[in-house]
Amino acid sequence: MAHKKGGGSTRNGRGSNAQRRGIKVYGGQLVPAGSILVRQVGQSIDPGRNVGLGKDFTLFALVDGVVKYEHATREKKRVSVDPAA
Repeated sequence: MAHKKGGGSTRNGRGSNAQRRGIKVYGGQLVPAGSILVRQVGQSIDPGRNVGLGKDFTLFALVDGVVKYEHATREKKRVSVDPAA
């Protein structure tokens, strides 16, 4: 009897790592410039004032300030950063 299985394919290793999407900073929080606010698939949340949009639809702060979420339309939301005074 063999003590080890033959050199066939393994049964493990099919899972992929989670992509950790979602809202990273909530409304009312103070953020420094360059910090990531939202990671998303597609543009479900629009960039507002002082917010940049990355090529993978990541939203990030362009200035230091306070995060503010608001309704852009009836269906869409928008995130802005109000500069810290």
